[in-house]
Amino acid sequence: MKKRPVDIVVISDVHLGTYGCHAKELAKYLKSIHPKKVILNGDIIDIWQFNKRYWPKSHMKVIKLLMEWITRGVKVHYITGNHDEMLRKFTGFKLGSFDISNKLVLNVHGKKAWIFHGDVFDVTMQHSKWLAKLGAAGYDMLILINRAVNFCSKKLGKEPVSMSKKIKNGVKSAIKFIHNFERTAADIAIENNYDYVVCGHIHHPEIKSIETPNGSVAYLNSGDWVENLTALEYHKGKWKLYRYEEDVKLEKYNVDIEDPIEILEKEELFQRMMSEFNDLSADRRHDRAS
Repeated sequence: MKKRPVDIVVISDVHLGTYGCHAKELAKYLKSIHPKKVILNGDIIDIWQFNKRYWPKSHMKVIKLLMEWITRGVKVHYITGNHDEMLRKFTGFKLGSFDISNKLVLNVHGKKAWIFHGDVFDVTMQHSKWLAKLGAAGYDMLILINRAVNFCSKKLGKEPVSMSKKIKNGVKSAIKFIHNFERTAADIAIENNYDYVVCGHIHHPEIKSIETPNGSVAYLNSGDWVENLTALEYHKGKWKLYRYEEDVKLEKYNVDIEDPIEILEKEELFQRMMSEFNDLSADRRHDRAS
């Protein structure tokens, strides 16, 4: 099956290791594209939730697909978020075509893109991390309840609903938070003469122009793979918001994963990830030698 070429793909808020992560759908998407550059814009692995030791095989499949890109020389930038903040101690790390940073300024066809996760704007994250972690646990539980409700709805022939989206769209404080987040990002980007500001964090996919008295900037948010199943793509000089639910062609990409829940400690998980990476690197070297 021919893969779709993409110059840049931005993915964020996958939350591998949580019940809400749609890893199978993400694996299908990753298998369908051929990117030149990949931006993993934070919260890819949800280290906060690792105490639950929840790690299905589909989650490891996503890691393996990303590692395959790295071993093939595809440039992969990992930008740290709040749920994978443990990786911030490795900022500046580089291995082949892979690197870890807290933010990135990218030249995109002569225009400057300022890329970062976005938790720096979250007051709760800055001053009450324990409250943020409690909220994350509650959010994950809401996703579980939502899945059960949608399972019953499907049996009754009804359309699925997103309880978390309804809460976000119906609570004034949530709407205000999203607006303030976007405006703050835009203000700083305009002040620093960036053409694009690219974020994640708030699970609200968006592409729009934001104008202020000081100028304008293109604001982009890659959304998430918990509720929206979205990514940002840049190809042939244009940005677009990819939505999994609108991609009917993905039915052709089979990702056969028997998905029993694996119980993994943190150390075992990272050992397995490194083992996968070493195996892929060895295969790559063998292919080049041949």
